[in-house]
Amino acid sequence: MGEYIPSTWEWVADQVELYEGSGGTEGTNLRDTDMPVIIVTNTGHKTGAIRKTPLMKIMDGDRYVLIASKGGRPVNPHWYHNLKADPNVEIRDRTEVHSVKVREVEAGEERDRLWGLALEAYPPYQEYQDKTERLIPVFVAEAI
Repeated sequence: MGEYIPSTWEWVADQVELYEGSGGTEGTNLRDTDMPVIIVTNTGHKTGAIRKTPLMKIMDGDRYVLIASKGGRPVNPHWYHNLKADPNVEIRDRTEVHSVKVREVEAGEERDRLWGLALEAYPPYQEYQDKTERLIPVFVAEAI
């Protein structure tokens, strides 16, 4: 992997720094909420750099569910393209770090069920879906 390049979104870079700098004991919730987040580390598909993104913690048994919402904007987040190019990522969940492989779940019963879990964990995802024409991507991450 290449060099770590922090997000250009200041709050994202700050959250990653606090989360990882504390060894996973601080910065583990979304901003000023009690909603837990994980840190997803992946490789930039264009730069080869290490990228880190805090995402809502959504579990399906022992698997993580990743939602590429970008707040309902009309395009997918950069990390979506990174995961499509290289599905091998690392997830920091508080003090634990897991090597996982992700796959996009594009349609059908599995996607519907995972989307339901996402809405339980973070209800605003539905508002995001309602304001965009793209189908918000859903990934599942499983231990390697």
